[in-house]
Amino acid sequence: MWVVTVFALFFAFGCGETARPATKTTLPADPEGLGPTIRMLAEVFASDPIPVRGYALVGGLNGTGSAECPESIQRYLKKYILQHFTGREVNVSELISSPDTAVVIVDGIIPSAAAKGQRFDVRVVALPSTQTTSLEGGWLYGADLYEARQLGVSIRSLASAEGPIYTDSLDPGAADSRTGFCLGGGSVIDEYKINLALRRPDYRIVSQIRNRINERFGYETAWALAPGSIELQVPAKYAAEKNRFIQLVGATYLTETPELVEKRIISHVRKLDSGPNKNADELALEAIGNAAVPKLAALLNSSDFEVRFRAARCMSYLGDRQGREMLWNIANNKKGARRVEAIDAMVNSSPREEAVSLLRILLRDDDFAVRLAAYENLVRLNDISVSRKLIGESFYLDQISAPGKPAIFISRREQARVALFGAPIYCRSNTFVETADGAITINALPGEQVAAIIRKHPRRPDIIVNLKSSLDLADIIQTLCSEPVARTSEVSPGLGVPYSTLAGILKQMVDSGAVPAEFHVGPEPKGLPNIKK
Repeated sequence: MWVVTVFALFFAFGCGETARPATKTTLPADPEGLGPTIRMLAEVFASDPIPVRGYALVGGLNGTGSAECPESIQRYLKKYILQHFTGREVNVSELISSPDTAVVIVDGIIPSAAAKGQRFDVRVVALPSTQTTSLEGGWLYGADLYEARQLGVSIRSLASAEGPIYTDSLDPGAADSRTGFCLGGGSVIDEYKINLALRRPDYRIVSQIRNRINERFGYETAWALAPGSIELQVPAKYAAEKNRFIQLVGATYLTETPELVEKRIISHVRKLDSGPNKNADELALEAIGNAAVPKLAALLNSSDFEVRFRAARCMSYLGDRQGREMLWNIANNKKGARRVEAIDAMVNSSPREEAVSLLRILLRDDDFAVRLAAYENLVRLNDISVSRKLIGESFYLDQISAPGKPAIFISRREQARVALFGAPIYCRSNTFVETADGAITINALPGEQVAAIIRKHPRRPDIIVNLKSSLDLADIIQTLCSEPVARTSEVSPGLGVPYSTLAGILKQMVDSGAVPAEFHVGPEPKGLPNIKK
């Protein structure tokens, strides 16, 4: 099976490389006489992941920032601030030199074939050789991000970034508090197109390929731009699985006759059952379409689990109920493998109402990975079974009331959020929890149904704010993290505790037995450049 080569055709905004010229190519041998696939005639080009970088200012640091800033960066920041803070009087020099702000380097990686507005994680690092001691609790005011290799050159920005800073206190091996993350804080400015480039430009072939793609994946999926180039639009069905769509395009056969279709189905079903490259044959059968379903159905009875799973997934993507039912059986098998993969495939290929009803059942599973996958897909489907509230303009508090072991989940990737499984979860009375620095205390006396939540001012320990909360953990979280001054009469004021500090407090409450629940933390931010030690 030929592998689709995906790499940068060009960088948007006219500042990158262009595709290499097409050359005469000999088609690979076709001993079975199945005919050429689109991959044999053309290569798929999409933007590579693009490392981006910029300089910015982080504020709200309560004295842990620094006034130091190289002159060249200071000039850039002054220009940026004056451009973006129009309509407000800002003393830029005073802002930059304040101990409550810090100059930072912001970096991230724009995903391959990114869509306009697509979010991604960015890392925020205090500028070296400055006196900044911590970015905890800070807010990234805003940054223009440029291709890292071109930083300093007068080019157009590729992305922007803004939002609250998360410093990881849960991982003992994490970087120090001079390094933080803006979860989902990056935003892509423009759309990155996917293109097909014919190895030998030909009006007739490019028209044939365009028509074949539109016939298989829907009208206006492909446009012929020139004798050697076709632009692709990812169908809504594959919006969450762009790479799968790219592979399917490459696996699509150019010509069809009833005899050839039958021959191809027999060949790929046989190889899916017993061949070494099952992924390639699964994709080939999905690219062929509904005609493959009857023979795929026979593989649902295979003694090989891998064959059953792939056949079911392929059939489900082709809209077949038998395939969806098999995926559901795999997802619901408490002792089976591939449960999370089956959930994702089932959601991506099922009617919304059907997917939602099955996901709600999985919320009560004993395997937390399964519960987490069900919850995340329900959020994606905007289902009412997850009660969602934005806290302090910095993270979401999600409550899932389905039966099951109470559990707390802290996200460290893509979007800051706390998920409470089995809500409402209650803190025990007779509880005393204090952070290591003594700044925050949660105290519930024996027999009491309220907790006193106390926070000392970070620079004025003589200033203490004392608020009351019920023992409902959701109420405690809102009291800790809501804005200190309520914006409306409907919202009670809070203590303004940062998300990263809250994560440590919740872990401490679980570890001490104050909250009878499991504690789970998500993986670290993804798609970030390596830091040179």
